[in-house]
Amino acid sequence: MILAEKVALVTGGTGGLGGAVVAALLREGAAVALPYQHTGEIERLRERLKLDADAPISGAQVELTDERAVEAYYRQVADQHGGLDILINIAGGFGGGQPVHETPWSLWQQQLDLNLKTAVLSSHYGALHMLNRGGAIVNVSTRTAVQSGKHLAAYAASKRAVLQLTEAMAAELLEHNVTVNAILPSVIDTPGNRSAMPNADFDRWVKPAEIAEVILFLVGPHARVISGVAIPVYGKA
Repeated sequence: MILAEKVALVTGGTGGLGGAVVAALLREGAAVALPYQHTGEIERLRERLKLDADAPISGAQVELTDERAVEAYYRQVADQHGGLDILINIAGGFGGGQPVHETPWSLWQQQLDLNLKTAVLSSHYGALHMLNRGGAIVNVSTRTAVQSGKHLAAYAASKRAVLQLTEAMAAELLEHNVTVNAILPSVIDTPGNRSAMPNADFDRWVKPAEIAEVILFLVGPHARVISGVAIPVYGKA
């Protein structure tokens, strides 16, 4: 197992992509900590993944836009496990559908909070626990961040900012042996997306488990020379 004795923290880990990432990390021997939003999420994830009672997974309700809450939880995880090796920022949200001149600032603020602020706070406090031991951070951006953001400007801008965050932290943490990379999904084959787009060709969408394998590579021992990149995971979408 390539991640034996490693400690991973996954935001958004109870969602469609997050669940697949958690399963991959556990399979490779990592202990996984999950900040989640709603009561019962981690129990439902355990059931969905059919995890044994002794699976090394833990979590707590954390508001990821609350800086003090993030700081306290990340410190708790590091204290409990003796450190932190892996951080995967999946938490976020989608909003859009209108041109900029019809989009209220409130939606821009919502997207910045959900997609950028959560990644910044998580990376800030996650990195502090990696400075003396090395580690790996993976951010989830989007294809829209590097292509036309027509009718999706607020979402695209918040996710493009995540790419700048990735590049900056990759340079800043280089001497600390901490890699920072991002992935760029298109439409992911999740129940939520199928429900939202029932007439789409689901066979063209990338499966969460396929993206999880890319993330697993980026946090594993064979990607230590890769940092500051954004990897497309579009599949046929």
